[in-house]
Amino acid sequence: MTEETVILSTSDGPATAVLAEPDGPVRGGVIVLHEAFGLTEPVARLCTRFAHAGWRAIAPDLFHRVGSPVFDRGEVDAAMRIVAALSGTELLDDIDAAEAVLAEEGTALDRCAVVGFCVGGTAAFHAAVDRPFGAAVTFYGGGIRAHRFGEPSQLELADQLQTPWLGLYGEQDVSITDDDIEALRAATAKAPVPVEIIQYPGAGHSFYDDSRPDTYRPEDARDAWSRTLTWCDSHVPN
Repeated sequence: MTEETVILSTSDGPATAVLAEPDGPVRGGVIVLHEAFGLTEPVARLCTRFAHAGWRAIAPDLFHRVGSPVFDRGEVDAAMRIVAALSGTELLDDIDAAEAVLAEEGTALDRCAVVGFCVGGTAAFHAAVDRPFGAAVTFYGGGIRAHRFGEPSQLELADQLQTPWLGLYGEQDVSITDDDIEALRAATAKAPVPVEIIQYPGAGHSFYDDSRPDTYRPEDARDAWSRTLTWCDSHVPN
């Protein structure tokens, strides 16, 4: 497995991304969309983990237009101010730029998955509406009812999904209620592609993030990772 920093070409100039390549045959591509704290070391480790599973993985810096800040856990307010200024058009441009790098190595759009966490999870849902990826996975992405990135809510867009989509949520996530999830289940049931939503009892937001001992749930994280790989393997063509 190899890991390197690459430069993406976006409509707003160059952007940094982490790219991890498997040693053996490539199963497909994965675009990893980071959470509100930026392109952090845990995000780079996610790319490495996908590469060890046989996927060419790339994580673009979604904050490159504002200086590529990386925040620590005590800087939530500052991070959310950056997030609030993101636009759907810019995020999709970054996702397209990341996919272009994968395409250069022969991995076409339908052989790519998009997997996002928190803010990136919301962006992954919108990407699954806007592009026919092979698969998409959202880890605890908000904006189910609210308009994020200047876009309609997920409930408004759910029946327009083009990509098979898996949603993974903590049942105790205070920012995403049971009512939100049930409404999303009903809305995505009308989508023309496969959809599945999983809630983990007792888990809150960021249950997958092993850098946060206050929220990390090892058993749920292992199950979510297994489901993510299975979902991608099931829907991304060989």
